[in-house]
Amino acid sequence: MSASHNNADRLVFFGDAVFAIIITLLVLGLRPPDGEDWHALLGLWPSFVSYGVSYLFLAIVWVNHHHLFRHRPTPTSQLIWANFAHLFSVSFVPFTTIWIANTRLAPVPVAIYAFVFLLVNATYMMLCMEVLDRQHMHAIPGPVRRAMLRRSVLTLLAFLAAAVIALIYPIAGLVIVCFCLILYLRPEIAESAKTLSSHDGLQDDKP
Repeated sequence: MSASHNNADRLVFFGDAVFAIIITLLVLGLRPPDGEDWHALLGLWPSFVSYGVSYLFLAIVWVNHHHLFRHRPTPTSQLIWANFAHLFSVSFVPFTTIWIANTRLAPVPVAIYAFVFLLVNATYMMLCMEVLDRQHMHAIPGPVRRAMLRRSVLTLLAFLAAAVIALIYPIAGLVIVCFCLILYLRPEIAESAKTLSSHDGLQDDKP
């Protein structure tokens, strides 16, 4: 059991290193203004917006990644590759962030930006399947799993809608992306609330 825990910890540590590199690349994408006044600084608002959204997104992905691996899953080959796929999709965030900043939130870059978020969410669903479903984790009740699945499917469809809408209204697409991020801010609250409501329902059914 300890060997399995150590291998699971290696996946977490590797993920932490990848996230650190991605955030570093994100910061390196910021460029100072050419001028020396406030007007020149305000002209970089697309960079500030894209950086802020991307940084928040990476923080949320990292928190959910850690929250998932706290269950200490057995690191099967499927789990390892699902983790690599998830980190691979996350690694595109700095590239698309710089692109939408340099093009001042142009339609196609914002659509690709939203599509990358869709890929990250899809690979996270794969990771959840490997950690929770295939390994029959009993620590998470059935109602909680279904709630997590509904949240993932909802955000997956929302990111897809954001990518399509961004082709016409890029700002609206970016707003939808930001709304989706709210659903993943505190994963433990959603699980706790669902578990509590399920427990209360069982209590109410008792004579």
